Amino acid sequence: MDEHILPEETGDHDRLIEVNIEEEMKTAYIDYSMSVIVGRALPDARDGFKPVHRRVLFGMNELGNNSNKPTKKSARIVGEVMGKYHPHGDSSIYDTLVRLAQDFTLRYPLVEGQGNMGTQDGDPPAAMRYTEVRLDKRAESMLEDLDKETVDLQNNFDDTLKEPTVLPTRIPQLLVNGSSGIAVGMATNMMPHNLSESIDGCIAYIENKEITAEELMEYVKAPDFPTGGVIFGMDGVRQAMLTGRGRVVVRGKYHIETKDSGREKIVITEVPYQVSLDDLTDKIGQLANNKVVEGIAYVNNESNKREGTRIVVDLKKDAVSSVVVNQLFKYSELQTSFGINNIAISKGRPKQMNLQHLISEFVEFRMEVVTRRTEYELRKAKERAHILEGYMKVIGTQNDLDRAIKIIRESATPDDARNGLIEAFELSEIQARAILELRLRTLTGLEIDKIRSEYEELMNQIRHLEELLANEGMRYDLIKTELLEVKEKFGDERRSTIQYLANELSIEDLIEDENVIITISNLGYIKRTSATEYRSQNRGGRGSKGVKTRDEDYVVHLFVASTHDTMLFFTEQGRCYWLKVYEMPEGDKNSKGRALQNLMQMPSDDKVRAIINVKNLKDKDFVESHNIVLCTKRGIIKKTSLADFSRPRANGVNAITIVEGDQLLEAKITNGSNEIMLAVKSGRAIRFPEEKVRVTGRGAIGVTGIEVDDNTDEVIGMICVNKEDTEKTVLVISEKGFGKRTRLTDDDGEDVYRITNRGGKGVKTINVTEKTGGLVGILDVVETEDLIITCKSGITLRTSVTDIKLAGRNTQGVILIRLDNNDEIAAISKIEEEVIEEVEESSEATLEGSENDTTSTDSTNEESKDDLQENATDDDNQPIS
Repeated sequence: MDEHILPEETGDHDRLIEVNIEEEMKTAYIDYSMSVIVGRALPDARDGFKPVHRRVLFGMNELGNNSNKPTKKSARIVGEVMGKYHPHGDSSIYDTLVRLAQDFTLRYPLVEGQGNMGTQDGDPPAAMRYTEVRLDKRAESMLEDLDKETVDLQNNFDDTLKEPTVLPTRIPQLLVNGSSGIAVGMATNMMPHNLSESIDGCIAYIENKEITAEELMEYVKAPDFPTGGVIFGMDGVRQAMLTGRGRVVVRGKYHIETKDSGREKIVITEVPYQVSLDDLTDKIGQLANNKVVEGIAYVNNESNKREGTRIVVDLKKDAVSSVVVNQLFKYSELQTSFGINNIAISKGRPKQMNLQHLISEFVEFRMEVVTRRTEYELRKAKERAHILEGYMKVIGTQNDLDRAIKIIRESATPDDARNGLIEAFELSEIQARAILELRLRTLTGLEIDKIRSEYEELMNQIRHLEELLANEGMRYDLIKTELLEVKEKFGDERRSTIQYLANELSIEDLIEDENVIITISNLGYIKRTSATEYRSQNRGGRGSKGVKTRDEDYVVHLFVASTHDTMLFFTEQGRCYWLKVYEMPEGDKNSKGRALQNLMQMPSDDKVRAIINVKNLKDKDFVESHNIVLCTKRGIIKKTSLADFSRPRANGVNAITIVEGDQLLEAKITNGSNEIMLAVKSGRAIRFPEEKVRVTGRGAIGVTGIEVDDNTDEVIGMICVNKEDTEKTVLVISEKGFGKRTRLTDDDGEDVYRITNRGGKGVKTINVTEKTGGLVGILDVVETEDLIITCKSGITLRTSVTDIKLAGRNTQGVILIRLDNNDEIAAISKIEEEVIEEVEESSEATLEGSENDTTSTDSTNEESKDDLQENATDDDNQPIS
């Protein structure tokens, strides 16, 4: 045939297919792209591995190269993986194997290497024929349950073997070790994170599926690099956590040392991730030689395996170390930035993933693994139970056993024996085959008992597995348990520290969380003071000058709070306002403070009467389980859920409707099971259960708590107690400085203050006389607390509760503080002894008003003891008529 004859002339035109070359190129390129994306360059979101990593670990597992076995030559591993699962170059497989063993590359290495596996200085690893490896225990936890049909298997490249499509990992590998790869048209660069933080995030997601990426950042704070370093700024990290794309800036760690000559040197102990120590040393040397960075005399890399990273930069005599460091950050790899691009394969397609996506993908994959593992174990248990049932039918009794042996002996062939057993004992074919394969030793009595015991255990296991499959919550609890086991076994502390930039910090972040004393005066001046300024004195002392106020002003509130707490202020007109403790003006013990009206939008004719300290108003569980109980001077009481006060407003909210002639007196926080005690000026007190007051809204008026006799009497205080709390005592104090403590129950277990319905008159709590003056305060105290008494003159006294002796209800007590003429008690408050560290030296310090600052003498103490003995009387515990 002539070679120039056209195809049409030969009749072969039917074998040609005309295609559009543009479409063909597009289709072929897309196929190639997806092959690279899915099968080579991007990790799977479930187990965090690319195919080559997965095949290396699976191949080592199949070889039995486990952590409890001797290491094997790397070349053997490479040959096994290349010949069975990964038909590519041996260099790519060995590079992967080395990377899995490098503790400066992976945050949590998965292979234990022996020999030269490369260094952080940039030195390459030794050839594969020299190094040896075995699986790390972390890798084994990723391969666990692989034999229980937890994941799908696929054919290898030549269809002769099976390999897993994904590993049933118990570790959120993609999050903790990260990944990087360049595909076609896209790339991934995922940072490593701390394992403990990652597992905490997974558990938080399990407990709340609606949790957001921002909320998860409370658990997974930032990347955690294997080489440590300092994460400089969180804006880029936060962007990556929320969107899957961002940027992280990492700086090396350093400290300044001074040589004997007086010159300083910068010692770098940690470098940014993937920065070569030798390259960084050379770069610093070049910067010094080229005079880009002034002040460097010499630089040397002194790093070794024993001491770790140590690059020493010697400075010239006149160099300023901080300036040199900042220049190194600017011009060298001592500060490096990484672009974060979280792209992984999810459900067969590449997807950009934020923190919530990464965690949810792993948790839902674990749910699939646990479900498939449970189904496998249930199936195997039922299969074994079925065989055991057959055993018990045939060898359960001696007669049955003899009959079975007779059938087998009289059968001509194994098939006849099998059929004979099936007919005689109603067995399945599987059971009959199992019986024919029994060894003679199984027919002993001891072995028969073991079969029955195994059957009972199997039935319990089957019931548990069936319950597990039917209850999704149980499976999630199992996942949490397994995650906590991984955390306990492999978790560690962060290596990379976080340094926030100035614009990333809230005011609260800059304020030290410490206890302070809050004081509020009668005219509405507030301040916070360091707790150490209030020293302890003995009972009966004169006190010290506590607050510098105007002549007509005095302190009415004094209490302890943390600078990060939120204070709820309740005014006499029934309004509630909010203020952070760190927002209060700071002053010393003798300063006046600042007017509350300047801090809150409170009317000038209103006064703060009660304060409640709440640690965190965003704690939903706490807020919803607690109430605010309010009382007024006319004996009205009201209870409202704390949740109604959990959303601060600048202009405040109405807490209670106050009727004319009345005013709000006190506010307490309760848990729903307290008992409320109200005390009046005439010396009476009532005690009733909290549930007697139903929960109402903020605008309600309230109900009667205690009966107030006439216009001369009024409620002076409210406390919340609990009969079960035997350590608490009721402390009362009169306006002329007399006070005492009384138990809630006596030695016989009888109530000293009997529990009644609300609205009654109550019982006597202190014997009010002209000598004592009217009742002005009531507190519930324990012996580990101190009492702080504030007078209208500004004098304050701090004394231990243990110095105040116990007495009955119908006594006037002892002198707690000696008052000058016309002076009166303004306020009393309690404070934990541990909150204020006693400063012994302060007893000799000169304070304002020190001419009146004396401690009690022995005669004073003796006189106080006499007062206690003279005033103690029998208490009949009867209500006042």
